[in-house]
Amino acid sequence: MDQNGINVQKFRMAGSAEEAKGITREFKCDEYVVKAQILAGGRGKGVFDNGFKGGVHLTKDASKVAGLVESMLGHKLKTKQTGPDGVMVSKVMVAKALDISRETYFAILMDRGYAGPVMVGSPAGGMDIEEVADKTPELIFKEGIDITKGVTDEQATTMAKNLQFEGARLTEAAEQIKALYKLFLKVDATQVEINPFGETPQGEVVCFDAKINFDDNAEYRQKEIFALNDTTESDPREVKAASHNLNYIGMEGNIGCLVNGAGLAMATMDIVKLHGGEPANFLDCGGGVTEEQVFHAFKILTSDPQVKAILVNVFGGIVDCRTIANGVVNAANDLDLKIPVVCRLEGNNVTEAREILSNSGLAITAAADFEDVASKAVASLSL
Repeated sequence: MDQNGINVQKFRMAGSAEEAKGITREFKCDEYVVKAQILAGGRGKGVFDNGFKGGVHLTKDASKVAGLVESMLGHKLKTKQTGPDGVMVSKVMVAKALDISRETYFAILMDRGYAGPVMVGSPAGGMDIEEVADKTPELIFKEGIDITKGVTDEQATTMAKNLQFEGARLTEAAEQIKALYKLFLKVDATQVEINPFGETPQGEVVCFDAKINFDDNAEYRQKEIFALNDTTESDPREVKAASHNLNYIGMEGNIGCLVNGAGLAMATMDIVKLHGGEPANFLDCGGGVTEEQVFHAFKILTSDPQVKAILVNVFGGIVDCRTIANGVVNAANDLDLKIPVVCRLEGNNVTEAREILSNSGLAITAAADFEDVASKAVASLSL
């Protein structure tokens, strides 16, 4: 944002107390914000494993910044959005503190109703926008954007007026709105949300906090941005799955599920629960799945010690059922599976796929339909 003409607070990342000291010498400001960098909200009220309270601190004393940073680095911060063990802090942001005299809300996002990008604004910023929309819908302003024209001067000024900016701040807010749309396009964003989009007592219009979502399909041309992705706090199974273009979300059950299609995957989890079982995961292998991906899917499933059975539920429309069958057989052989595998295949080349499974010599239980595969997978747990 800073590199694209958008007003944000000056900040740097500190990985040590010494780095923090260098930042204070560089900034020389009246007040500093010191904020632990973890992928969780509620940091201000969080508690560290060393007893230090608060992942966000304000101080006017530059000499205290290094001490605050030292109290956070290398310690786990527990908030309402982390697990009970908290998350390790390896970086701390040191920023120039700015006073906020007024807060508004502004966002640009893709919207199906507008068949393209839309601006959303409200003079009631600094709070949950869903709550504003529910209780005071008249304070929500929307404006569709013509992608052939972009945000016009008139649109930007109208939105700034709706956000109740006045005088010189009105002009500045309109310029910031146009700059945010240019950024939206440049980085292939699906959402740029500023809350608060505020002003200071000195008359500055500043984006005090932001959330940007990027289109995964644009990764090939946004390599610099996607390279910043920090997976250290993510489930390693989810990271591994993503590296093989598999959509995986870990859960707490004991039946590992391998399914093609997000809708079928969710329905499979539902029917497993209907039959008294508990799914261990959501795993969508997609329409272009390969035998290698099936192998890695099995490897991820079996890496979870909770998994006591594997359920395969595939409807072969785009997918060739033979690919799935070969992948299952290869995985069962290579991984020397000791847990039950129940497999339901239907659709494209299903007859040949079923022959591959039956001729494999492996203890793979075939299922006739959707309900059969769920009931057999749950029953296999007691064998």
